[in-house]
Amino acid sequence: MGDERLKSESLPKKILKRPEFPPVFGVILIFIIFLFLADSSMFSLEGTLSWVEQAALIGILAVSVCLLMIAGEFDLSIGSMIGFAGMMMAILIVDYNVNASLAIIITMIVSVGIGFLNGYLVIKTRLPSFIVTLGSLFILRGLTVALSRLLTNQTLVSGVNESAGDSLLGAFFGGEAFSGFFTFLAKAGIIATYDDGTPVVTGIKMVVVWWIGLTILGVIILRLTKYGNWIYATGGDEQASKNMGVPTNKVKIMLFMFTSFCACIFAACQVFDYGSADAQRGLLKEFEAIIAVVMGGALLTGGYGTVIGAFIGAVIFGVVNIGISHTGIDNDYFRVFLGCMLLIAVIFSDFVRKKVMGR
Repeated sequence: MGDERLKSESLPKKILKRPEFPPVFGVILIFIIFLFLADSSMFSLEGTLSWVEQAALIGILAVSVCLLMIAGEFDLSIGSMIGFAGMMMAILIVDYNVNASLAIIITMIVSVGIGFLNGYLVIKTRLPSFIVTLGSLFILRGLTVALSRLLTNQTLVSGVNESAGDSLLGAFFGGEAFSGFFTFLAKAGIIATYDDGTPVVTGIKMVVVWWIGLTILGVIILRLTKYGNWIYATGGDEQASKNMGVPTNKVKIMLFMFTSFCACIFAACQVFDYGSADAQRGLLKEFEAIIAVVMGGALLTGGYGTVIGAFIGAVIFGVVNIGISHTGIDNDYFRVFLGCMLLIAVIFSDFVRKKVMGR
């Protein structure tokens, strides 16, 4: 008999083993469903960019949440971090006349510092990250509301873009990319225009660019660097990884800092896109990001998953979020549908994994 270790696998089995297989199957199914149920405007250029933007908002968070979950940890504070970071930026810019670029940098430093504190507490106390970051969730949300009322006497700060002026760094979050290209397409008659010739779609929002950029960064880290191996090893078997010389504590702290950084990116995109900040923004986004990552094939137990899967999970989220409004179904059922999708994704992923492993 030949050595079992040298036994070759068929191509279908190799494909089934990939964490991305269940979400790819899921996103194809979702597109088929909405192709039949939704009106044609959902897949027009304007409609497509609408659900892509929704996917991008969750996708920015999903990249960092995916890496952290692969390492075996959770961060439930990122939703509150969005509200905290957004209000901090807006108050600095509007009420204290701080330069917009400087306000963004200060907020990012503070956000990453809070991420470091979360990671440090998890490492030093050895408490589950679920508990530590659940505490951070309430602390940050409470501080956001309390401090905004103390400093501005309100929980909604508007006029950010007017106070920021022509901020170069602000344009990287609230502006649009490829505007010239869309103007060219409009003049060529390729895309729809208003009566005055202005294109209906003037560009791609920067939140989408950030999503794609962070996804590429996440893929590079996981697949092409030693840090990717460390992340998988930390989530797979932390003690064995320590024995092999993997700096598991450092890996976890860096990933907590990265989730806070991505939450700050999310906040900046909303603040400069809407021109305002609200203390209640980011509510439940931590759970939506986790749902996207789980739908993307990652395991809650750690050690398994890919950023590409999280990317696809975010696409599913965006399509469902916008697609329901194009079907005539009451939007109140969105979270019902999302919860069902989560359960189906987990059950299907587990079924495929057991079949492939012969269990």
